[in-house]
Amino acid sequence: MMDAEFRSKKPRLENGTSTSGNHPGYLQPEKDTEGSTSLVFSTHEEVGALAKALRIFEEYGVNLIHIESRPSKKDQEGYEFFVNCDNTKGGLKQAIDTLRAKTEDLQVLSRNAKRTDSLCETVPWFPHKIADLDRFANRILGYGADLDADHPGFTDPVYRARRKQFADIAFNYKHGEKIPNPEYSEEEVKTWGTIFRELTKLYPTHACREFNHIFPLLIENCGYTEDHIPHLQDVSDFLKDCTGFTLRPVAGLLSSRDFLAGLAFRVFHSTQYIRHSSRPMYTPEPDVCHELLGHVPLFADPAFAQFSQEIGLASLGAPDEYIERLATCYWFTVEFGLCRQGKELKAYGAGLLSSFGELQYCLSDKPEKRAFDPPKTGLQKYPITEYQPIYYTAESFTSAQAKMRSFAETIPRPFSVRYNAYTQSVEVIDNTEQILSLSRTIKGDMAILEDALTKLKKEHTTHVLGAP
Repeated sequence: MMDAEFRSKKPRLENGTSTSGNHPGYLQPEKDTEGSTSLVFSTHEEVGALAKALRIFEEYGVNLIHIESRPSKKDQEGYEFFVNCDNTKGGLKQAIDTLRAKTEDLQVLSRNAKRTDSLCETVPWFPHKIADLDRFANRILGYGADLDADHPGFTDPVYRARRKQFADIAFNYKHGEKIPNPEYSEEEVKTWGTIFRELTKLYPTHACREFNHIFPLLIENCGYTEDHIPHLQDVSDFLKDCTGFTLRPVAGLLSSRDFLAGLAFRVFHSTQYIRHSSRPMYTPEPDVCHELLGHVPLFADPAFAQFSQEIGLASLGAPDEYIERLATCYWFTVEFGLCRQGKELKAYGAGLLSSFGELQYCLSDKPEKRAFDPPKTGLQKYPITEYQPIYYTAESFTSAQAKMRSFAETIPRPFSVRYNAYTQSVEVIDNTEQILSLSRTIKGDMAILEDALTKLKKEHTTHVLGAP
């Protein structure tokens, strides 16, 4: 078995986990027919609220195929409505725009245009606001205390009970709350210390320069020492100050779609439990050592943070086959990526930076190295129970980001997305007004850039002329 290793972190596609256009909690009696669009929206309690909404569809000549309603889970005095519409006749777009202005949290769940190209497929639901991550945070593939028979802690009732405590913290967590501190035991801290000491011996020579620049800052600001396991909230606050990334506790493994969606909002779903003390250099799943030592440092680097978010944004509304390709790109970069720095290769993937054995192996001449190329990398098969036979290298995080953007443009979805950091929401760009609004924002940023360059040029000229 491998030391300090895991093989379950890659977000996986599981049967039954894809939303495929269905809003959680709604059971559609049949699939959307060709030429239909499904919507869900909320209203405050008001006499005739549904009637007013239906008049909007009537005004624009939109036929309704199916309607459902239920009390809102977010607003005890409100209601949620699910509507399946005929999009082949009438002004559905205008109806949606009008409805969006008069209701709350309107979402287009599926668009089955009456066409033959790839855009006629269902567009799966995805979060639009950071608080929407609460909707799938507990839609996990396995609870934290559910251990496989070959897990080192399977026969340890104390460890299993402890794992359930960590899982319960994550299960009850909601966006905006402080992450509870579990107060790690002496035994848990000892396990952390063993891993910390061994890995920090390799970081100066094996980790990328960005990692080695940030790691001392974590020691200084977040209490990264061999006798102290940092608190997730302290680390999350540090990351937010650096790049806007935050940590969110998770009770178990999420599906690929849900995990990647978190990255779109610069949210990393992190485990909080630690591996079993009987085998401190081995773990069959991601634990707090993997998260804090492998992942966290580079989320504080602006270029890497942007690259990670690009993968998340590309996943929103993407078909299942593209989710799998994006998850594979994630595996070969964020988890097991190498980068070229000068004439040497360095590790930046969290699976490598949290594995004493594989961190040495990946930079040897034993495995094959290939250039990172998303269309090809996303199709590459890989083992999950042994060291990787193939690693992908990036020239820089910026170049990897540019390649991911180019790949994202090939994903068949009838819109573009943009993250608004001010509102912590995803804006769907699919009409002229939104495009014009985006162009104005870009124009404003360009004006700031031009002003800064002009002032810098003047300062440089003054310095030169004033020099003796």
